[in-house]
Amino acid sequence: MNFRLQGIGMTSQRTRDRMVKRLQMQGIRNPQLLSVMATTPRHIFVDEALASRSYEDTALPIGHNQTISQPYIVARMTELLLENGPRQKVLEIGTGCGYQTAVLAQLVDQVYTVERIGPLLKKAKDRLWELGLKNIRYLHSDGGWGWPEFAPYDGVLVAAAPTEIPEALLAQMAVGAVMIIPIGDENGQQLHRVIRTESGFEDDVIEPVVFVPFLTGKQ
Repeated sequence: MNFRLQGIGMTSQRTRDRMVKRLQMQGIRNPQLLSVMATTPRHIFVDEALASRSYEDTALPIGHNQTISQPYIVARMTELLLENGPRQKVLEIGTGCGYQTAVLAQLVDQVYTVERIGPLLKKAKDRLWELGLKNIRYLHSDGGWGWPEFAPYDGVLVAAAPTEIPEALLAQMAVGAVMIIPIGDENGQQLHRVIRTESGFEDDVIEPVVFVPFLTGKQ
């Protein structure tokens, strides 16, 4: 048994179970998603000093001016992505610490994850490897370019907020694909669900959110 993954005290299974109960009270219904979030050790994705806070419903810093999203947002975005059935190929923009990637990888066939900050990507890769998640491909690149080599995707999840959707990401969606993306600036952001149809795109506004801004270039 790997005790680091298992957790103790504020990182224990009991704490994860409490987090899942809270997610259910917040309206998350997908049973497979709730099961994955109950068993994924969120505490290994933050610095040890913050591990005891990792199951609180709050965003936490992960370095490089980035954050790990609060559990509710991870759950909400994932549930919206999977709402109309399973997804085979999902493009994730913004690997960050890798927690959202870990949740996705247990619910979809293949995850293609792109991160612009090299040190974050390396750390995430090590953690995801430790969890035995092998259905993930990694790219150190500007997220606004997507990952055209493996397009089209039937799901796209974006973990930073642009002021408008990058055209390259829309172009890499298959017909029937779903994109979950926050859009906005410091004056306010909204979570959007974009579905590609035969004739174009349907765009629904879901709820207000707060994400780090979508930046270009790679570090």
